[in-house]
Formats: sequence, structure tokens, C-alpha cells
Amino acid sequence: MTYDIMSASCPSRIVLRRIGARWTVFIVNALEHEPMRFTALATRIQGITPKVLAETLRSLEEDGLVSRTVFDENPPHVEYELTELGRSLLVPLRAVREWAEEHVPTVLAARAARAALRPTDAG
Repeated sequence: MTYDIMSASCPSRIVLRRIGARWTVFIVNALEHEPMRFTALATRIQGITPKVLAETLRSLEEDGLVSRTVFDENPPHVEYELTELGRSLLVPLRAVREWAEEHVPTVLAARAARAALRPTDAG
């Protein structure tokens, strides 16, 4: 079967939605070098709520990008790590991350220029 992301019924849109989800990029990047516990991920990814982190990790696990390992300890110890599929996502995400970091000044300047053209509310 061939897939066409431009087709409304193409299942590849499910994959694109997962990759484009707000917190996916941050979680995949955070797990690049080592497995992490939930609290370590929450600390590393500033601004994410525990609820959203849990939901996103669950979705990434369902999609086969992240694995969850429960260690039989007291208290229970759970770690998350990228699967091979998740690791394959690092390459394109790294390119997007580098592009974003490189172009921050240009994008901010464009936003400022656009904002300067808007009429002010005073008057």
C-alpha cells in the first residue's frame, strides 16, 4: 500500500499527529541519552504538567516510540526509554530542533516587525 499524507483518509496522518503533538519533541529529546524516571522527565521538560506528561508518555508507548519498564522494588521504580522506532525519530527531530534554535532571531525579528505594523488600540 502507498501512503499519501495529503489524503484526508491516509493513516500516515496519525503518525504525523503524534510527531507534531506539542510535547512529543521534548520527551523524545529528553530520552535521547538514557532511560529516565517520570520525575526526572518532569524536571527536565520545563512547563509540562504531570497529567500531560503521563498522557503523552502513554500515547508514545501505544505508538511504539517509548517503552516503559517497571522494576520490582519498594517503592516501585518505573523508567521510560526510546524504542528503536523512537530512536529513529531523533534524526529528523534533531534537524528541526537545530533549525529552530538557529532561526530564533530571524523569527523573533519577523514577529516584531509584523507587530509594529498592527494598529495600536490607543486612539
